[in-house]
Amino acid sequence: MKEAIQIKGAPAPIGPYSQAIRKGNQLFVSGQIPLNPESGTLQIGSIEEATHQVMKNIQSLLQAANMELNDVVKCSIFLKDLNDFAKVNEIYGSYFKGVYPARETVQVSKLPLDVPIEISCIAIG
Repeated sequence: MKEAIQIKGAPAPIGPYSQAIRKGNQLFVSGQIPLNPESGTLQIGSIEEATHQVMKNIQSLLQAANMELNDVVKCSIFLKDLNDFAKVNEIYGSYFKGVYPARETVQVSKLPLDVPIEISCIAIG
């Protein structure tokens, strides 16, 4: 049986999807954008600020499923501008300790609400 994980600590979906789905010991986190769930505002003053907000949103969803960043095995990063890769990589990497998740990073032409970054992930607890 699958269970939707939906919490106040991550942005509400802006379409017909769940913030995350738990199936057994696996958690599939939908793409998170730099939307501050408390204020409802986009945190896009800089790519660094945006990346931190996305990672905080992911952490909130993991915590709701009794998981942590060490349980993440795969991430997908979508960037509006691949020139931001080094800055994003530095911040993203600071959230993980030990073995990093598998990952791909791709440049896309547009993201929801015209944000500069979106990250999705899979965790196994």
